Amino acid sequence: MSPGNTKQFSQIAIVGVGQVGGAAAYALILGSVASELLLVDVKVDLRDGQVRDLSDVAYSVNGGTRVRAATHHEAGQCDIVVITAGSRWSIGETNIQHMHRNVSIMRSVVGAMRPFRSDAIVLVVSNPVDLLTSIAQEISGLPKSQVLGSGTFLDSVRLRGLLADKTGVAASSIQVPVVGVHGDSQVVVWSAATINGMPINKSLPPDTLQHADLADECKNRSESIIRAKGATPFGISSVVSSICSSILLDRGDVEPISHFQPEFGCCFSLPVILGRKGIIRVIGVPLDSHEQADITQSAKRLRDVVERIQKDH
Repeated sequence: MSPGNTKQFSQIAIVGVGQVGGAAAYALILGSVASELLLVDVKVDLRDGQVRDLSDVAYSVNGGTRVRAATHHEAGQCDIVVITAGSRWSIGETNIQHMHRNVSIMRSVVGAMRPFRSDAIVLVVSNPVDLLTSIAQEISGLPKSQVLGSGTFLDSVRLRGLLADKTGVAASSIQVPVVGVHGDSQVVVWSAATINGMPINKSLPPDTLQHADLADECKNRSESIIRAKGATPFGISSVVSSICSSILLDRGDVEPISHFQPEFGCCFSLPVILGRKGIIRVIGVPLDSHEQADITQSAKRLRDVVERIQKDH
């Protein structure tokens, strides 16, 4: 399908339909992104309740999307599989214990969907997103370009919003990519930041922006939301809808998406062109020496974690 063609029949599966999965389904229905939305969850009552509730949404927007319950096997035959399945923190649970629990869930979910349709795209949203995208890529049996994670897309959107609030410039005129391993070690590429195509440091008066403070605010906002309400469903659901639209409509949008980095043997975010085949091409982003060093250091740490998990299994 080339850009501009009318949308053909398409199916998106959401695996894990709690707060985040439910919100993602809601956003996809409102945007009429797919012809059919398949909901999958090991909690059958939750899944069926979400199907009924979200079907009402679909009816209210002229029935543009059919919503139905499905199995893991059916999900693997869809155009796009969005994986939001994961565990909540348990009282007394350590970071390592929680990480291993979510790795086990990812292995189980992906294993239950194999074999995937040969041209299926897998989009991992569950956290830690880069680690779980690396695991999904390893065991899915799909080409590396067809397994991706939401990565730092939402962080880039969030930072544009923060900058817009600080400067009075429309967010759509600001470009400032957040890349690398999502979370504490993600990197804001200030060296490539622009306003309407002009370097940001030449577009604003000196000392208008405190780079470190803005980067920290962007990084910590998710944690503050999770403390308040347990998850960040609305922000990430808008990102899921945008990524799925880019893929199904073969739009060629450029966004920072988690994908396999052969140099490091794991997945993290750099800007890519998105299309019907997933990652069409990586777009080079100019990095200064400090930004490159920070990305390299965090990528190597992630690779060490991936290798330890592979040995455990």
